[in-house]
Amino acid sequence: MNKQQETETENILEVSHLKKYFPIKGGMFGGQTGAVRAVDDVSFQIKKGTTMGLVGESGCGKSTTGRTILRLLDKTDGTILFKGQDVNQLSHKEMQEMRTKMQIIFQDPYSSLSPRLPVGEIIGEAVREHNLVPKSEYQDYVTKIMNDCGLQAYHKDRYPHEFSGGQRQRICIARALALNPEFVVCDEPVSALDVSVQAQIINLLRDLQQKHQLTYLFISHDLSVVEHISDTIGVMYLGGLVETGETEDIFANPLHPYTQALFSAIPMPDPDMKRSRIILEGSIPSPANPPKGCKFHTRCRKCMDICSQEVPAEKDMGNGHKVRCHLYDKK
Repeated sequence: MNKQQETETENILEVSHLKKYFPIKGGMFGGQTGAVRAVDDVSFQIKKGTTMGLVGESGCGKSTTGRTILRLLDKTDGTILFKGQDVNQLSHKEMQEMRTKMQIIFQDPYSSLSPRLPVGEIIGEAVREHNLVPKSEYQDYVTKIMNDCGLQAYHKDRYPHEFSGGQRQRICIARALALNPEFVVCDEPVSALDVSVQAQIINLLRDLQQKHQLTYLFISHDLSVVEHISDTIGVMYLGGLVETGETEDIFANPLHPYTQALFSAIPMPDPDMKRSRIILEGSIPSPANPPKGCKFHTRCRKCMDICSQEVPAEKDMGNGHKVRCHLYDKK
């Protein structure tokens, strides 16, 4: 097996130049007058059995990226390869089969569960739809999935409103894992939970990953959580990735000014330790009318003349640590 084949085998997901634009309509005839560039030329790969954290401010395009990968939203441009298959080239029937391999855990466990269905039906509905197990084994299968996620068999007949926030998120995780997926998009799965419950859910996700060899795209704005669970990290700003690399490398040496500003806001556990806080000036530009050149230059303390004129190319700084910033242009 040559190196290219080995790479293709390692990467369960390969995203190349992904774009997702939402049209802006207006005028007398309701025609398109512009577009919101929610995801604008994003590329990354995730190796099988690992977790990639996707971080950034609210509205930067993290969730839209995850949903476009799963084809819950139609892409505008780019390529999404899952195990070598182009997701957007699959027929409706092929995509239905692919749904069992790609799942999502939504951010809000309160609104993502039907209040009219008991928990057992919520978890097992897709299992029945895809005929994953014989009817005689259905109840035992659902019970096993619930036990794996810290739920009891007697919870089957209860409804979502009878559970706490942490238990509801366990139900969401069980629903996603019931189809025995290989890849799961975790769309801020702990942001609506108390800190103590967050730790329980994160540990559960890690245990399930080891047990079932799962691959995660973990979307979050909480850098402390991302550091704990991720193998690699991608930092997004205004629809694009500004820095990617292994978690240890990025936390030890953040290169992009935006990444440095984000990391400076992480609370320190030791009250005697102080970190120099970088305050970003100005507001986030509109994704419908992003700045020319580097999108971050309007808020960057290290802005140079070239930043407002040319889009920075991606530079590999070693060990797969990549950054898009003119500060690292070769002299």
